[in-house]
Amino acid sequence: MMQQLGNLEETVLLIVMILDESYGVSVAEAYFDKTGNSISIPAIHTVLKRLEKKGLVKSVMGGASPERGGRRKRIFDATPYGYKVASALMESRKHLWSLIPKLDPNHE
Repeated sequence: MMQQLGNLEETVLLIVMILDESYGVSVAEAYFDKTGNSISIPAIHTVLKRLEKKGLVKSVMGGASPERGGRRKRIFDATPYGYKVASALMESRKHLWSLIPKLDPNHE
């Protein structure tokens, strides 16, 4: 059975896959860039933790940096299972979209 994801979870998972370095702020900025909607950093962290609990992403602590006051940030990356789930979701969506007759350019 395919992992069930909410719309926000799916979007955040895809953003993690797009970014070179995914952490709370970078994901929130990319979310705004890609969707035009803003989202709080705590909300992003909640979704990232849920995705990690489901095995779709993994995280490691990055190095401390002076611009962060010496604090480290948690870096997220999609797991092979995360890519598998994203691929299955994409195929499922493509199939559903293909079934809508009024969107078919050959449909009269």
